[in-house]
Amino acid sequence: MGNLGSVLNACAKVGAEAKLVSAPGELKSCDRLMLPGVGAFPDAMAHLRNNGMDEAIREFAASGRPLMGTCLGMQLLFERSEEFGEHEGLGLIPGRVVRFDEAKFDHPLKVPHMGWNELFVRRDSPLFEGLPREFYLYFVHSYHAVTEEEYVIGTTYYGYEFVSAVQRENVYGFQPHPEKSHDHGLKIVENFAKL
Repeated sequence: MGNLGSVLNACAKVGAEAKLVSAPGELKSCDRLMLPGVGAFPDAMAHLRNNGMDEAIREFAASGRPLMGTCLGMQLLFERSEEFGEHEGLGLIPGRVVRFDEAKFDHPLKVPHMGWNELFVRRDSPLFEGLPREFYLYFVHSYHAVTEEEYVIGTTYYGYEFVSAVQRENVYGFQPHPEKSHDHGLKIVENFAKL
């Protein structure tokens, strides 16, 4: 759902061969998987379930091959989301997805969180290779993940600190859009392609 052309262009810019897949069986021949997304969590999960892609993604992750979700794709990696009710996710990373709590903001801000913001590296990851400990990426979202500290590799501040990058073994997630984030975002894509 969403920004597939931008993701393919980003892969091409870093010299990675990428293709769109729409059938679960196609994942068997892939050595890495990017799960991008724009839109609403329940619609995206329904779309994945309707063609069996949800189970195929879980099997892909279980195989140990690298998997990266971005924006909504990161949120789908979690166990559940509260967007438009309570909805089950892929369950690849423990945790849930919640709406920004404006009551906790240190000053008035608009939701969605939209535009350039800083990602602070909290834990080393191969996807941060060649990047500074703090760098800017492009965000567009109203919901964010809540998870255990051991899976958090990056955070961002918008009214309060929230989780913006995660890793659980071979599964990675970025709340911002690397494919729309110029050099720093392309470096993340390049690092992922090299795994």
